[in-house]
Amino acid sequence: MRTIRMIIGECSIWLSFHKIDRCIFSALLLLTVVSCGKDKDYTIGLEDGKSTLIKDLAGDTDAAMGEGTEGKEQRPFFIFLFRFKDQKQIWVKTKADSAQWLKTKDWDIAFTGPYNSEIYVNNSQHEYNPGYGGQANNTAVVLLRQAYQSVTVAPSDEEFNKSEVNKIGWAATDGSDGWFRYSLSTHIMKALPNRTYAIRLPDGKYAKLQLINAYKGNPAAVTNLNWPAPYYTFKYYVQQDGSKDLNTNTL
Repeated sequence: MRTIRMIIGECSIWLSFHKIDRCIFSALLLLTVVSCGKDKDYTIGLEDGKSTLIKDLAGDTDAAMGEGTEGKEQRPFFIFLFRFKDQKQIWVKTKADSAQWLKTKDWDIAFTGPYNSEIYVNNSQHEYNPGYGGQANNTAVVLLRQAYQSVTVAPSDEEFNKSEVNKIGWAATDGSDGWFRYSLSTHIMKALPNRTYAIRLPDGKYAKLQLINAYKGNPAAVTNLNWPAPYYTFKYYVQQDGSKDLNTNTL
C-alpha cells in the first residue's frame, strides 16, 4: 500500500501537468482506507442465521468505580434486566422498579455489579440472585466449556438440577464459572473462549448464551483504559418448541 508521502509526491508531479483528477482520486482512496479502519465491524462472523445477536447494549454508562472520572459519578451500577423473547432491556433504578420486576418471570437474565459484568439467570432459590423469593423456581444454568456453535443439545435436567452455577462474572481462575478475565494491572476485561452457558429459562424452555464483550464496538483487543464501557455484545438462542435442541449450525 502506498504511503501518504508517496501520494503527495505523485500529486506534485501531476499538478505540474494539470492532471489533478487522479490526485484527487488518490486522496479520496486514502481517506476511504483510513475510514474503513476506524469503522471496522468486529461483529462480522457472529451471525449464524438462527441466534439473536445483541450489539453494544449500553449498561449503566453514567456510573464509575472511583472518583474523578469525567462525566460519571461514583456510585453502584444500576441493575438492568434482559428478556430474550423480545430483546427488552428493563432498568431497575428505584424501589418501585424492584417491586414491579424482580420477583416476576418477565425477565431472563440480570446484569449486575461493577460495569454490569455479573450476570444472573432469573432464579427464586439463590439468596443473592435479583429474583430471589420470586416466581422463577425451576431455572438453572450450566457452563459448557465448548464453543457456542459446538453446543447443539442442552444438558439433561439432572445436570441442570445439580448445577452450582449461580453468578456468571469474573473468572478468577481457570476453574471458575465466570465469563471473563480481569487484569489487575491494566484493569481491562477480556472474554474467555469456549464458555457457553446452557440455560433452563423461567418459562421452561432451553437456551444457550455466549457473552462476547463489554466494550463498545466489540474490539478484538482493548489497550485503552478509557475505552467506552459497558456496552455488551452477546448472542443467544432459545429453542421455542420446548426441546433440548440447541443446534444453530445452518449447514
